[in-house]
Amino acid sequence: MDIRILSFNIHKGVGWINRKSTLDQIHVQIQALHPDIILLQEICGYQFDLFANGRWPHFTYGKNAIYPKGHHGNAILSKFPILFTENIDLSTNHYEHRGLLHAVIYLAEKNAFMHLLCVHLGLFKSDRKKQLEKIAHFIIENIPDHEPLILGGDFNDWSGIATDPLVNKLSLQEAFLSSAGSYAKTFPAWAPVLKLDRIYHRGFDTYQAYRIIHKPWKILSDHIALEAFLKLK
Repeated sequence: MDIRILSFNIHKGVGWINRKSTLDQIHVQIQALHPDIILLQEICGYQFDLFANGRWPHFTYGKNAIYPKGHHGNAILSKFPILFTENIDLSTNHYEHRGLLHAVIYLAEKNAFMHLLCVHLGLFKSDRKKQLEKIAHFIIENIPDHEPLILGGDFNDWSGIATDPLVNKLSLQEAFLSSAGSYAKTFPAWAPVLKLDRIYHRGFDTYQAYRIIHKPWKILSDHIALEAFLKLK
């Protein structure tokens, strides 16, 4: 069974060239790709309705930051039924609110459950270490070893500290690391040098992984979107 994954930090739907809304363009481009599962970061609550439509009838949203004029966080959209969802607070301080959105979906073709995890980690290394420890603990305690999982999002991990807890200790694979030997360069979008965004998984083989850099994708956000084609073992 093949699963097509898209992970994208949409920068609240604001482009980097002229600071105007790119939401409509993002929606059109995602529709054209028609992935099975979409993991979005930095999406505002009111924007979510634009993406949650008939093509992805199952969806969930987790608030990370709440402020007087609204809120933003992570979102998961799926072609497969979502049976359960929860939002885990990963915040380590009062000024930077981060979260891990967890959803359990059902794959009727395989009569199996699969776990989706969408994350946005902090900007500071010390905070990310704590957040990665919490994610690893959550996976160990709450997701059975035999059930497949996908963990994607913006890890802000330019120093590579996620490799030890997620790859070495939890034996997760990362789509670009396993297929190309290196994490993907995704930031800044206009000249990507930092490897911030990832698609980790367990119970799959990666057979294709791409940075989406063709027009107009490269101007839609300050991050490059990632796409992975995974085959369920």
